[in-house]
Amino acid sequence: MSKYGVMVMGPAGVGKSTFCASLITHLRLNRRSAFYVNLDPAAEQFEHQPDLDIKDLITVEDVMDEENLGPNGGLIYCFEFLMENLDFLTEGLDSVTEEYLIIFDMPGQIELYTHVPVVPTLIKFLTQPGALDIRLCAAYLLEAQFVMDRAKYFAGSLSAMSAMLMLEVPHLNILSKMDLIKDQMRKKDFKRFITPDTTLLEDDPTDIARRKAGIQVDVHSTDPKDKDALMSGATFQNLNTAVANLLESFSMVSYLKLDSTDEDSVQAILSYIDDLIQYHEAQEPKELPEEEYEEE
Repeated sequence: MSKYGVMVMGPAGVGKSTFCASLITHLRLNRRSAFYVNLDPAAEQFEHQPDLDIKDLITVEDVMDEENLGPNGGLIYCFEFLMENLDFLTEGLDSVTEEYLIIFDMPGQIELYTHVPVVPTLIKFLTQPGALDIRLCAAYLLEAQFVMDRAKYFAGSLSAMSAMLMLEVPHLNILSKMDLIKDQMRKKDFKRFITPDTTLLEDDPTDIARRKAGIQVDVHSTDPKDKDALMSGATFQNLNTAVANLLESFSMVSYLKLDSTDEDSVQAILSYIDDLIQYHEAQEPKELPEEEYEEE
């Protein structure tokens, strides 16, 4: 029989472990079983103790000390070591039954999902029929506060699309920490960020304010250490436009909203996960009612 799982990923600080904890709590409150797998060899604190922890196999701290590597290099080393010791996963997951949702809590270094082929290889191993045979989907989290900065939003959306292309599994893109922006943006304005498009750059508040002030930046005469000036120049704006056009042309990225402190929000995301992995074949994803944001 197939197993069922979700791989929770995204940049550092977007609330992956918080979402995992909220999801586990919600499952248990609703009499469903969760099997929590920590694949972040640098993780230190957990709200729920992992059922399987990569730190029992290898840790970033040990690798950095013994191999004289930095944090990112150490993390990639840990995953390459894991790929050489896949029995660690096979033995830990083999007895997990179809009643469980296996939750993989991933590290925040996005190069694992966008540049280095380690995670795609891991996914192929986990989903291989006849072995673990896990019906797996990816949940890629991006912090909702990124919508307050157009450049961050499009950069994050590009990383989400890159992960979709690299991983080749059913995929959800999620704007997390929705509770932090409810008082900062009107509902009708936020709706525009559910699907990235180039019109978001046309009314960028930062760019509009700079034009009204008559500020023009010559990147060739700007101090390379002046980050704010460089990010206000025409070259940077052209880069953002190119990224936005790329996202729009592929038309792959759209977002769900998540507030990990709201049980209904967690349930809504879970319904999408269940639908993607066909946990309940007849179940439809649950839509949340529209939330009221600040209208001023």
